[in-house]
Amino acid sequence: MKILLISDVYFPRINGVSTSILLLRRELAQFGHETALVVPNYAPIPGVIEEEDTIFRVPAYRFIFEPEDRQMQFRALRKILSQLHDFDLVHIHTPFIAHYAGLSWARRRNLPCVASYHTFFEEYLYHYLPLAPPKIMRYLARRFSRSQAHQLDALVVPSQAIASILRSYKIHTPIKIIPTGIDPHDLSGGNKNAFRTRYGISPDRLILIYVGRVAFEKNIEFLIEVVEKTRHFFPQLLFLIVGDGPARNYLERRVAQMQIVENVRFLGYLDRHGELRDAYQAADVFIFASATETQGLVLLEAMAMGIPIVSTAQLGTVDILQAGQGAIIAQPNIEDFTAQLRRVLQEPLLRERLSREGVIYAQNWTTQAMALRMIEFYQEVLQRH
Repeated sequence: MKILLISDVYFPRINGVSTSILLLRRELAQFGHETALVVPNYAPIPGVIEEEDTIFRVPAYRFIFEPEDRQMQFRALRKILSQLHDFDLVHIHTPFIAHYAGLSWARRRNLPCVASYHTFFEEYLYHYLPLAPPKIMRYLARRFSRSQAHQLDALVVPSQAIASILRSYKIHTPIKIIPTGIDPHDLSGGNKNAFRTRYGISPDRLILIYVGRVAFEKNIEFLIEVVEKTRHFFPQLLFLIVGDGPARNYLERRVAQMQIVENVRFLGYLDRHGELRDAYQAADVFIFASATETQGLVLLEAMAMGIPIVSTAQLGTVDILQAGQGAIIAQPNIEDFTAQLRRVLQEPLLRERLSREGVIYAQNWTTQAMALRMIEFYQEVLQRH
């Protein structure tokens, strides 16, 4: 098969959508399928940049609500798409310009068009449009998702929770659950001692870590409040926030107001194939509390790296954490989360057990297995079409 992928987001923009696309393309190629990818150009020089001859960069503007993102110029996008031929199927990964351009292109060529539902917009939009009442934003998000879904031949979702939510919207488009997998080769190694030395952290200091976008919907402020409670029992506790995003300035101010600057550090983005592995290995516990994840891929990555997890299990993370392998599940309130975290920090043997379990459990979620499911899904869509 030859698949055209189109997205409003891709590297160097670091997030789950970018990672999902990268891993999917890599695995499809391993099974002999061709892909081309159309995405924004993040470079300051306008024009089309081609990478590997199969990635087409579209001139783009800065997105008004999110400085890290780009909005593709529609006319430039249509021009690039007009030059592409001989595909079997279109796979859209974001619901903005990419959706409408990709759908239009597919329909003109009588090709099936599918999309991945990566983001739970009902719990996402009002964080970025705070002047609008949350109830109204949720209603609009549901209508938006339903309208787009009904234009497609099929939808891919990463978890049972998201599938159930979309069906509750009265969406009748076929839905297939295919999580984003992880590549164990990308999640190995790392030097604990080198990381601690680099950042001046003593070998015996307990480290908590969060990895991901520093965005309001990730509920990082909740984690900071947990750290503030937990430090009374572990005064030298250090919480590392790895990543960047629109909530960083606000959270840095909150840390200062709470007078826990010595217990929290913002490290920004770390190189995925180098320093990030070191950071994982240096950590004692990974903590997570987002209530808006469609899957929670970073939890699997932490497990694969052997890091014990304390996390809430909400929305998409339920599919990953319901078995409890490698993780302690906390209730979404400060008191219980703090209690569960204290327990894990106090019991080295428990941390060792969670680490072993997590590594084994993560092996069930490989990119290869998920790519085979995606190929089967593509074939079903083509047959129906």
